[in-house]
Amino acid sequence: MPRRVKIPDTAMVLAAGRGKRMRNLTDRLPKPLVTVAGKPLIDHVLDRLVEAGVTRAVVNLNYLGERIAGHLAGRDDIAIEFSRESEALETGGGIRQALPMLGEVFFAVNADVFWLDSKDRALERLAATFAVDGADALLLMQPTSRAIGYEGAGDFLLDPMGQARRRGEREIAPYVFAGVEIVHRRLFDDAPAGAFSINRLWDGAIEHGRLGGLVHDGEWYHIGTPEGLAMAEAGLKTRSVER
Repeated sequence: MPRRVKIPDTAMVLAAGRGKRMRNLTDRLPKPLVTVAGKPLIDHVLDRLVEAGVTRAVVNLNYLGERIAGHLAGRDDIAIEFSRESEALETGGGIRQALPMLGEVFFAVNADVFWLDSKDRALERLAATFAVDGADALLLMQPTSRAIGYEGAGDFLLDPMGQARRRGEREIAPYVFAGVEIVHRRLFDDAPAGAFSINRLWDGAIEHGRLGGLVHDGEWYHIGTPEGLAMAEAGLKTRSVER
């Protein structure tokens, strides 16, 4: 039987990005500190990690990174270490640099994503589904039809076994990557040095049938622009009133 994992002790929180599409909102404020529902995005992410049982987070820093480090100094519910980047290394390069600080299996979460769990926590579902002798990474995916604020053509399709493939050039995909994944460090065995997108490694995993997807069963908000932020705030306000 496939060997499954418990909740990883450690998570990589990707917080080094510039957030250019947020326009003037991120001229002086790093995107992970943009507030949604009265709380910075990165704190929402760390709250989810703590709720799932993660005890340690490695946060990479570049753009206005010391602002993020200063803000996180006030948290004592999770151990936080920083991976400082002298130049932006993108998603793949950022994780590769931090590998010595991570375990065999770890979560990787974008610091600027916002999701709500359904009955079961998304992070726990990822860990329960992931087999360490199976896929190199398992991505949380949101149905594009339920991705609030998202207007793209989607990222991935899934076969009946949960194996992921990219959408074709003229194809519309039913799922968008939700910015949350569980990763085995072997995904980075042949990773290049310097800056690169983790998409490069995902494509290699797809070729070998080693990239999986798990569909999120809760709400997910795409906060890539000021308009997306406004939609998230409006949606959450409506949700609060309905309750």
